Amino acid sequence: MAILPILTWPDRRLSRRCAEVAEITPEVAQLAADMLETMYAAPGRGLAGPQVGAMLRLFVMDTDWKDGPRAPKVVINPDILWMDDTRIEGPEGCLSLPGITPQISRATAIRLRYTGLDGAEREELLYGFAAICAQHEFDHLDGIMTLNRLAPEARAIAEKQYYL
Repeated sequence: MAILPILTWPDRRLSRRCAEVAEITPEVAQLAADMLETMYAAPGRGLAGPQVGAMLRLFVMDTDWKDGPRAPKVVINPDILWMDDTRIEGPEGCLSLPGITPQISRATAIRLRYTGLDGAEREELLYGFAAICAQHEFDHLDGIMTLNRLAPEARAIAEKQYYL
């Protein structure tokens, strides 16, 4: 396994939509393992393919590892099938935007469909921080940064803080 360099904004790859993973190959499995190692070393709770220059619809996450045992999740070709109407606004960090945590509004629960590394399709209801993390990483796959979720005035403030 290897720790991969994490791209930071405004790298253009972070603004591009990613391609579907056509086949789960040993290279895809190795990429996922490297992304998990990179995420834990960062230390983060989620990491998407484009953040390490892999323009594939793939992300990894482990929302509880800082408070308990590791429970890594590899998410390939995800779709958010449903989002709860209840939203929460809170500080959201991003490994590709180090040093800032803008206030982002997210659904408190989602239904996520994805393929696992074993090729099996899964559907899960995610709540709370896990739902927020999955939405954040899903955004990366569509080229959306947290800055894109801010009103123009809030974005200008966040960008100013980022460049300090």
